Amino acid sequence: MRILAKNRGKTLLTVLFSAISVIYILPVVAVVLNSFKLNTFVKTNTFDFPNSESFAGFANFEKGMTFGNYPFLNSVIYSVIITLLSTALILLFTSMAAWYISRRNSVVCKIVYYLCIFSMVVPFQMVMFPLSKTADRLNLNSPWTIPIVYLGFGAGLAIFMFAGFVKSIPLEIEEAAAIDGCGPVRTYFSVVMPMLYPTMISVGILEIMWVWNDYLLPVLVLDINKYRTIPIHIQYLKGSYGTVDLGATMALILLSIIPVIAFYLACQKHIIKGVAAGAVKG
Repeated sequence: MRILAKNRGKTLLTVLFSAISVIYILPVVAVVLNSFKLNTFVKTNTFDFPNSESFAGFANFEKGMTFGNYPFLNSVIYSVIITLLSTALILLFTSMAAWYISRRNSVVCKIVYYLCIFSMVVPFQMVMFPLSKTADRLNLNSPWTIPIVYLGFGAGLAIFMFAGFVKSIPLEIEEAAAIDGCGPVRTYFSVVMPMLYPTMISVGILEIMWVWNDYLLPVLVLDINKYRTIPIHIQYLKGSYGTVDLGATMALILLSIIPVIAFYLACQKHIIKGVAAGAVKG
């Protein structure tokens, strides 16, 4: 009877989570379907499959990429630059900071660590206006400088995960490196950093997905007349009197999420390993 009840419980959980998965997948399905429809049918027959009357082919993709005076290719380039630079800065500096915080058991390090953790629960809306003003004063309003801002916002989660993993690394390994003549910098890059590989992969994937899809921070910080990321470019797909071509919008949304989905599916096993290593060990 216990085995039967247990099997029934598993079946119910499977059905429940399958239904929840379908609910989450529906918006993605709607984006895919409507990216190939004419604009009028997007509004009236949102969840219908394209037919001979509503099918627009690749016209929506062409219109979305050529709409207005701002090239879509520039938006792609700026998104790639911001994403790669931000992720590189976060991985390098937060891993070094987490290593130092974990090894130096001082009051200052504990305060810094808990401040980083606290930053994870602070709503972005609380700081966005002072942040925008500060970024303008410090000239951080370009694709090459906004990664510094992303470093501040991404440090909390990254330091939390890195610190948890560093605590699981035996201190004797670093002591042996010091005996062999390694200084702190060489010890980090030659000994600690290679051992942080699982967590670095995990943090890197999460940060890439966040920065690539982010809209609010670039629109507040960047000079959007010169620099537009893909989410900002999609937002400006407006015609006269504020009309929006939903077909073209859906087409560009599909183009923007395909790289992230493919990247996530290829690296999801590393995310699970890295999160387990960084949040459970130590």
